[in-house]
Amino acid sequence: MRIMGLDVGTKTVGIAISDALGWTAQGIETIQIDENAGNFGMKRIRKLVAEYQVSSFVVGFPKNMNNTVGPRGEASERYARLLEKTFGLPVTLWDERLTTMAAERMLIEADVSRKKRKTVIDKTAAIMILQGYLDLNNNK
Repeated sequence: MRIMGLDVGTKTVGIAISDALGWTAQGIETIQIDENAGNFGMKRIRKLVAEYQVSSFVVGFPKNMNNTVGPRGEASERYARLLEKTFGLPVTLWDERLTTMAAERMLIEADVSRKKRKTVIDKTAAIMILQGYLDLNNNK
C-alpha cells in the first residue's frame, strides 16, 4: 500500500511515492501536462499507479497566505477530483504553502545548478508534500 504525492503546476506535475510502510517519500519523476489541451498526465499516472500499487493520493493544495483559495488552489481541487474520478482512489488535499520555495531553497543549499533545479523542483516539492503528510499521519 503506497501513497502517491503530486505537486500540480501549470505545465508539470511532480510525483513522489511512499515506501511500502508509509514512512518515507521518494521522488519518481516530473511529467509534462497541458491544461489547455486537456492533457493532465493521466496515462503516465495510470502506469505509475499500477507499477507502485498506489492506494491513495496526496495532492498539494496551494492556499494563499491568508488561507483563501486562489486560482492555483482551484486548479489543484479540479485535479484532485479528476484523480478520484479516474482511479476511484481516495485523494487528500495537503496544504503546501511555500513548499516550492522551500524545495528551491533546499536545492540551492545543496549547490544544485540553476539548470538542474528547473528539472527537479516539482519532484522535490512533491517529496516535501508527501513527506509532510506521512509525518503527520505517522505521529498520530
